Amino acid sequence: MSAVTPDPWEGLRAHTRARIALGRAGGSLPTAELLGFSAAHAAARDAVWSALDVDALALGLLPAGLPLVRVRSQAPDRATYLQRPDLGRRLDAEAEPTLARARAEGRQDGPDGCDLALLVADGLSATAAQLHAPALVGLLAPRLRARGFRLGPLTVALQARVALEDAVGAALGARAALILLGERPGLGSPDSLGAYLVFGPRPGRTDAERNCVSSIRPDGFPIPAAAELLEWLIAESLRRALSGVELKDERGTVAAGSATTPLGA
Repeated sequence: MSAVTPDPWEGLRAHTRARIALGRAGGSLPTAELLGFSAAHAAARDAVWSALDVDALALGLLPAGLPLVRVRSQAPDRATYLQRPDLGRRLDAEAEPTLARARAEGRQDGPDGCDLALLVADGLSATAAQLHAPALVGLLAPRLRARGFRLGPLTVALQARVALEDAVGAALGARAALILLGERPGLGSPDSLGAYLVFGPRPGRTDAERNCVSSIRPDGFPIPAAAELLEWLIAESLRRALSGVELKDERGTVAAGSATTPLGA
């Protein structure tokens, strides 16, 4: 006879990776669940401290057909990055001239810059950016080109926080900026990618002025669905000259009696 008492809600586990209905062994968790928790915690810690393999990432981004620019924030190493979020929001001294050269070389995209500056960054999980950013960029870039948008060079940023897109977008003369970076790992989700869009990027933009698409990964928000949503958000942001709390996912509604629910809500 098993010493583990199953939880009556155990059937729900088939529908989520959340840590629910774990059962019990006496007054404690079953050993397998305790070991699973420890393994998930270790994976989350590894993701936070992981380093982005920029060369491998660049290879994966090649199909997007965009010139690549490499920059970094003012955080000199991972420990400083974790302790000083403010430094992760600012470009280091070498980044400004690097971006200025990239903008000058991309004059064919227009004398006034580009419509969108696209960034890929390590964030709080380089694992997420390494695994999922190439696939997302590979789906998104052709969609945006098909709409006639001018894309700036693809910027790969190290030790970056979300707001680094403001400085990069401003330096490239972009009307909008989108950064893809690893989100803070959760237990069971060390590879969650986030996408943050801002119209009119410039230092000082607030979180309320950004749109976020979160938990992009195979076990979360699927990459093809994220590409579709981001295409719509970018197009609407550029058309309406805004982003953030004023821009909602209004692609359609689903009827439910007399009520409607926005898609993606």
